[in-house]
Amino acid sequence: MKVLVVKVSALGDVIHALPVLDYLHQAAPGIEIGWVVEEGNREILEGHPLLSRLHVIRTKAWRRDPLSDTTRREIAAVRRDMREAAYDIAFDLQGNIKSGIIAWLSGARRRYGFDRDGVRETPNLLFTTNQVPLRRQDHHISHRSLRVVSVPLGRDYTGMTIGSDIFTSPDDDAAAEALLATLDDGLVFLFHNGTTWATKLWHEGGWIDLGRRVLERFPDSSILLSWGNEQEKEVAENIAAAIGHGVRVLPRLTIKGFCALLKKVDLVVGGDTGPIHMAAAVGTPTVSFYRATDGARNGPRGNLHVVLQSPLDCTACLRKACDKDASCRASITADRLMDGIERLLALPFQSDV
Repeated sequence: MKVLVVKVSALGDVIHALPVLDYLHQAAPGIEIGWVVEEGNREILEGHPLLSRLHVIRTKAWRRDPLSDTTRREIAAVRRDMREAAYDIAFDLQGNIKSGIIAWLSGARRRYGFDRDGVRETPNLLFTTNQVPLRRQDHHISHRSLRVVSVPLGRDYTGMTIGSDIFTSPDDDAAAEALLATLDDGLVFLFHNGTTWATKLWHEGGWIDLGRRVLERFPDSSILLSWGNEQEKEVAENIAAAIGHGVRVLPRLTIKGFCALLKKVDLVVGGDTGPIHMAAAVGTPTVSFYRATDGARNGPRGNLHVVLQSPLDCTACLRKACDKDASCRASITADRLMDGIERLLALPFQSDV
């Protein structure tokens, strides 16, 4: 059997869909899997041992110049590559118009996606041949994808042990080891302050307070501060300067290089953001907080992870801007995050991480 996964973006959503690879190989040994992904997210999937083919699209560039020869040529090449693969089934795990068109262009006669209640954009329904209703136990974003791919294979994902991983090369791993070798011998924490929505962020004072508490509680430890753009880098530098010794702002890293580092640190702290989901995908413990989004839906699952939700009545509002933003940020406290960190580090498995 040959199947195509259509999950093109965003970074966190692609990572949340990674468990479908392990599920598909368990449910149908010998299966061949292709995946369609946006160019900016390709590193998450490149080299993955459970993937047979990767189809890379550049829709942002195509929208900027839709009538150019380059755009037409690239779209035709992706369509040709998908059709040459002769997929039996396409799984649309995105649920919007773009993903529906991609699944249709693949040439797969059987195209599974979400039903009317699950799609992001209703016209997506025009492009799928089988629309899968979600169940109550499919609340988590990863479970939504697993439900869709499980239907034609006839094996419920619940009760299965399903893993995920992000492939990194020996060179990536060696570079991460070299960086860690320059730190003290204690625990290594990674804090990521940034994310795409203002209503997912914390405040600099909170990060500074938490960093000081971590270094006071674990004096030989180190804190690495990661960032994704210049604004996040500036915030990270402010946090590092305020905390002082024991903190380092990371240089710019590739996605693969960053994932290799995430595999080797002891614990990651952040909001609803890509680095938290990457860390969970590679098996590193996390403490994460959720304000505008729902931690029960988006947060890492399992005993390696602590998920903290804002206690405000309006939490998980999905608003990108809010006049209560300051009080919502303040509802996430360094006390709660520190308690989560200490709980994870007290577990017996932590010594093996």
